[in-house]
Amino acid sequence: MTPDSTAALLLKGYTWLPDLRRRHDGAPVRARLLGRPVRILHGPRDVDFFYDERHVRRTGALPGFVLDTLFGRGAVHTLDGTAHHVRKKLFLDTLTDPGGVRALADLAGEEWRTAMARCRGRETVLFDEAAYVLARAVSAWAGLPPVDEATHRRLARDCVAMVDGFAGPGPRHLRARRARAYQERRLARVVEEARAHPAAPSPPTPFQAVVAHRDADGTLLDAPTAAVELLNIVRPTVAVAWFVTFAAQALHGAAKAAAEGGPDVVGRLADESSNGHAWAFAQEVRRFYPFVPFVGGLTADGLGPDGERLADGTMLLLDVYGQDHDPDLWDEPYRFQPERFLGASAHHEGLMIPQGGGPRDGHRCPGEDITVAVLGALVRELARTGFTVPEQDLRIPIHRIPTRPRSGFRVRVGERHSASRSSTARSTAP
Repeated sequence: MTPDSTAALLLKGYTWLPDLRRRHDGAPVRARLLGRPVRILHGPRDVDFFYDERHVRRTGALPGFVLDTLFGRGAVHTLDGTAHHVRKKLFLDTLTDPGGVRALADLAGEEWRTAMARCRGRETVLFDEAAYVLARAVSAWAGLPPVDEATHRRLARDCVAMVDGFAGPGPRHLRARRARAYQERRLARVVEEARAHPAAPSPPTPFQAVVAHRDADGTLLDAPTAAVELLNIVRPTVAVAWFVTFAAQALHGAAKAAAEGGPDVVGRLADESSNGHAWAFAQEVRRFYPFVPFVGGLTADGLGPDGERLADGTMLLLDVYGQDHDPDLWDEPYRFQPERFLGASAHHEGLMIPQGGGPRDGHRCPGEDITVAVLGALVRELARTGFTVPEQDLRIPIHRIPTRPRSGFRVRVGERHSASRSSTARSTAP
């Protein structure tokens, strides 16, 4: 029997799947995880296979400890077929409208400027401040009832805890469970209050869309499930704080390079006309830095991508981190190079899967447009924010899922951006 790889995953983190694939030298990769047989998928053809519902199902694929922390019981991620398509339309309608996406990006920029003015002259942990900014922005954008600062900060901390603690045992996981339970109870009460005193905002908000949504059987979501899906709008937006912090680290490296005679990347991104460069920078942050290690589903027809027979209940894992760093797919994949997303070289459909891939109406993340737009907006704000980076540990532990700079990226706001007196991140290469 194939040995179980759960311990190897916990020890190696993002490098587990790339290392496993290298050892198989191109042959189909099978493993065991949490006692379950696993078939590893990698590459554009396997992406198409993974998002074909004839081959892969999600019902029963996510273990309970992931549902109780990251996604929630009854979430859209656990559905298949018509039930999934009807629920997914709720997210597509609310999260992919170009006007709505721009509005959220603009709100995030406004909240960022307010936060940086408040932090001026003192040291702050950029990751924590980014999470708070995003919690405020997405709450206002979604149309959630107004709350005080303490409630927003609790929401930011709890959403961070849900993402930070889903993947492993111990205190992080317990914090994630408590955070989800608290926010689900709070938002279920908000849903019940909205249904007891209905209003008709113009235009309708994402919050009202969730409150009024009817599933494939024609019934309203019960309040706990509505709370779960509200968190599946709020939590992923707050999770953009990981990418914002990585972007700050990349800008810090660019500032160091400019001080040594390199191009002025920070100045270019700060320019009002730099939308294309900010978008490319945001895309490269999503590709280069480790966030999602893999995504999973269960075989629906007992077949793998090569037509081989798979045991009933086999888990299919799509190697996200490995594909976004595959030298056969990307030129110099361990070099941070936003230019790869500019001009004729910018077409990477099927290759770029930092939040999964596949068709929009399938199991692809519906918040991808929001992630890119909000991150691009905050990349420009970061480039315009004066700050210094004091001495600290900026290494990114590749074994930790999800990972981020050890220090959270501490900055002193209100001073000229400086690359002096600070440590640098180690490469994310396996």
